[in-house]
Amino acid sequence: MTERGYVNPQLLWMPAELHGRLNDPTLCLIDSRPGEEYSQGHIPGAQLLDLFGISLSDTDPAPLKAFSWMIESLMSLRGISFDKTVVLYGETSDVRAARGFWFLEYFGHQDVHVLDGGIRAWREAGYPVATEAKVAKPARFEGDLQAHTLATYRDILERLGKSDVVLLDVRTEGEYLGTTVRAARGGTIPGAVHLEWVQNLDAKGRFKPAAELRQQYEALGITPDKEVICF
Repeated sequence: MTERGYVNPQLLWMPAELHGRLNDPTLCLIDSRPGEEYSQGHIPGAQLLDLFGISLSDTDPAPLKAFSWMIESLMSLRGISFDKTVVLYGETSDVRAARGFWFLEYFGHQDVHVLDGGIRAWREAGYPVATEAKVAKPARFEGDLQAHTLATYRDILERLGKSDVVLLDVRTEGEYLGTTVRAARGGTIPGAVHLEWVQNLDAKGRFKPAAELRQQYEALGITPDKEVICF
């Protein structure tokens, strides 16, 4: 990963690195795809944890606390704990794996990674898949919430119009323009710039090199001196 210019290359694992750790008892491998895809073939030893359909529309303290408790319970049932190395994967380096990665960082996990290229890269490398589901041993998962990693609606309202803040809409173009409505209202937050998440990936579903990513973000005015809020 260092040859691709990332500042924190350890956050992404290649298939060979994961393959070498499959029998490690300290590894917790999470498949973030839908259940039907998991059942048709997954990386041996992986636990299914599809968080994509779980969301919260109110980030006031009380509902956010309840939502966090629910996510903690799901993590516990999948055997995730803070003494484990957690690796998440999707079909590619997709939003499902990224969602699980962010949740774990929000709860303060210090050893969490994403399989770059997902199960597609795993298969292309010639590694085996399994269809038998592993039964996880529930673990104790009590997070130390990292509030600075989450922007509530109040945080966004306070930052609207500020020159040192960029609101980045990573949804589809249709959602950004309001022609596709998947929420209570169509469109985007005033002043937001748009870059759909798939633009971060190459043709094989892996993250682009750092130089390419930097170029496309700088073209939108997203630079290291700015606070960036993604949604």
